[in-house]
Amino acid sequence: MSPDSKILVTGGTGMVGSAIIRTLIEKGYTNIISTYHVKQPKTRYSAPVSFFKLDLRDQSDTLNFFETHKPEYVFFSAARVGGILANNTYKAEFIYDNMAIALNVINSAYRCKITKLLNLGSSCIYPKLAPQPLKEEYLLTGPLEPTNEPYAIAKIAAIKLCRYYNEQYGTNFISVMPTNLYGPDDNYNLETAHVLPALLRKLHLAKLLEEENFEAIVKNLQTYPIGFGLILPTNPSKEEILSILNKLGITFQLPSYISHLTSHVYITLWGSGSPYREFLHVDDAADGCVYLMENVDALDMRKICNDYFVNIGTGKDLTIKELSCKIKEIVGFKGEIVWDTTKPDGTPRKLLDVSRIKSLGWEPQIGLEEGIRRVYGELVNG
Repeated sequence: MSPDSKILVTGGTGMVGSAIIRTLIEKGYTNIISTYHVKQPKTRYSAPVSFFKLDLRDQSDTLNFFETHKPEYVFFSAARVGGILANNTYKAEFIYDNMAIALNVINSAYRCKITKLLNLGSSCIYPKLAPQPLKEEYLLTGPLEPTNEPYAIAKIAAIKLCRYYNEQYGTNFISVMPTNLYGPDDNYNLETAHVLPALLRKLHLAKLLEEENFEAIVKNLQTYPIGFGLILPTNPSKEEILSILNKLGITFQLPSYISHLTSHVYITLWGSGSPYREFLHVDDAADGCVYLMENVDALDMRKICNDYFVNIGTGKDLTIKELSCKIKEIVGFKGEIVWDTTKPDGTPRKLLDVSRIKSLGWEPQIGLEEGIRRVYGELVNG
């Protein structure tokens, strides 16, 4: 890519898309356009970025957009995303929306003869019980995790679309499978958020309740969506605030079976806390994607993976319980965490093998604790 190459970032108001835009600007790229669907552009960048509202599920509108704006390079980061609860609740929407978006973007990129496309996938593409760490060749070697199978199938379809367009039409399409991402512009809606931002917000609210700082609780509930159909009343009473927090699993009274009182507040989290997860700061992920777009073409990617994709992550993981304790310490919450083992855990472990992206010359730079502290500052300041 040259500094004035026309670059399209789909889903540019999302966490990944906005991180890619920041990274491109930092590297001196000056001709960036982006699409969004629901979330309006709010981030101010140090260079101009043109945003266009577009429903990528609409085939005609998507093709028309590509024909009108003629991008040379495409970062395909648009998707309908969510955590285990959202994936398990909105199964039809997750498979339909993500497959439609992939079909329309990838086909439009081919028909408009773009120079190169980078498709962002997800580590959920791998079988639930695949050997650890997860190597690229484990794709389609076993059953998927049921709670996010619809999303995973759509992401696998996008990988295969890129592969077969490359093989039939000679396109330059590559894919990247990131591990669990977190960072600026994350989703803090407790109904649809991924695990790390959900934990961060929940523990922050619990800390505020511990301090009986109801003014700060109201500000947080007004700033970020609550989810679960809950509505914060105008000028809510203390009892109304406590009722909402209780429905979110943040409770003002310890259960009777916990005898050691360290706080008058406890939170309830889904599952056992035993699954292992790997986390990558979104700024690292964006840096890796731009690096691959600049340095690795489809023919290079084909040499390391038949499906033209590579994992991107840290190669290190920890349990959800360990993550909760780490966030609890960073936030400063002194209360108890109770695990609701009647709720699903999801995949037991999802650690990526990142040896291949390292062999291509890229490694992450932001440690987990440093990354969480950065994100917590954003959450606190709203």
